[in-house]
Amino acid sequence: FLSVTEDLVRRRAEHNNCEIFSLEEISLHQQEIEKLEHLDKWCRDLKILYLQNNLIPKIENVGKLKKLEYLNVALNNIERIENLEGCEDLKKLDLTANFIGELSSIESLKCNIHLKELFLMGNPCTEFEGYRQFVVATLHQLKYLDSKEIERSERIKALQNYPEVKRKIREQERTYLLRRAREKEEAQRRMQERKDEKQKQMDSKLGFVSPDSLQGKPNHAEGDGEQERCRAVENDDEDRKFWEEPTPYTPESRLETHRYIEEKRRAKDNIRESKKREKTSWTLVTAEGKVLNVNVPKLHFSLNDDEENNQIILDLAVYRYLDTSLLDVDVQPTYIRVLVKGKPFQLVLPEEVKPDSSSAKRSQTTGHLVVTMPKAKEVILAKQKVSASIKHSDCNTQQKTTRSGQIEKLEVDPSKYSFPDVTKIIQEKERSGQGPIKLQPQKVTEPKMSCVDLENNEDV
Repeated sequence: FLSVTEDLVRRRAEHNNCEIFSLEEISLHQQEIEKLEHLDKWCRDLKILYLQNNLIPKIENVGKLKKLEYLNVALNNIERIENLEGCEDLKKLDLTANFIGELSSIESLKCNIHLKELFLMGNPCTEFEGYRQFVVATLHQLKYLDSKEIERSERIKALQNYPEVKRKIREQERTYLLRRAREKEEAQRRMQERKDEKQKQMDSKLGFVSPDSLQGKPNHAEGDGEQERCRAVENDDEDRKFWEEPTPYTPESRLETHRYIEEKRRAKDNIRESKKREKTSWTLVTAEGKVLNVNVPKLHFSLNDDEENNQIILDLAVYRYLDTSLLDVDVQPTYIRVLVKGKPFQLVLPEEVKPDSSSAKRSQTTGHLVVTMPKAKEVILAKQKVSASIKHSDCNTQQKTTRSGQIEKLEVDPSKYSFPDVTKIIQEKERSGQGPIKLQPQKVTEPKMSCVDLENNEDV
């Protein structure tokens, strides 16, 4: 059975910042609660408590709520009024549409001297002869009964006939309690019959799918479809039989209806979950071992070959506000797989990469997932080729070096190394035009001495 849990109380205490120790009002209606407990320990300061439309069979565990002013337990399975003596400040009590037939149990409310309003509409006791007179004469502090004000003259008249009314109420109570005992026995017998019938159905289903019954059937798929159709027809017949069968309105029938609805809902949820699991079985690798390209989340992407850095870059347009914990990246030597909220994105790579050296990052502006995967094969970069070609220099390179004032040499001995002369990095006189070179005529002629053997070919 379902009872009051701390998680439920905290969720219903949002108006109090989910704090329950200082809670003054809480609404726990329509929560399928079958047992009332814990509130007298967790919420001592409660003033207003809503518990209508549940399956509570008994008023209990509220006696320590000294500040409680309004208790609403309408539309439950309560059969008698009890355990409210400790609610010293109780002013309003709503017991509408319950199963209170023991009308004499209202005498326990005499201790609640502040009780002004009482609602008993929809209970079996309201059909008793002299019901209102008995309540008015018993509870002197009441001002309203079933939303109707109690006049002073009505109370005086009820007190005059109180002994006779009380005797009649006791007789009707005994008759009602005998009928309730028979209803309980009938409900117990009906529940046992339903259990036996379910057991028979389970046995027949097991026999239907046994290996002996499947022999001689060439197509199992057709057998499965036929079995599903039979099960659907059986469920429809069971529903029709359950809802069309006349049953008395009792706490047992109400609880049985709730359990039946809950069972059907759970069965539908299980079927829905199984269908979801069937749908999520995507084929990522064929039986032959071939990896497929898959894009179940339907995301835009780009795959770039960064030859300069010898790596492959995948840019996957993941949703901007998707939490990173919902992404799972798996880089393999020949393919990459990304799970986006459980949906796979898989791409076969054009070259083999290094999974251990790969990295994945999220863009803070666009939310895109960028995966950098270094290639497995090492490639000599273009910059290295250019630097290597300098060693094989020709006459033209010699001309360029001589313009700096001296021939460039590779020296290992530091004593032979000289710092470059900043005064010699200017261009030749004939190319620079008029300028400071006029002050240094000798420096322009020195480079010509190092290239005496060169011929000046005007055609080149």
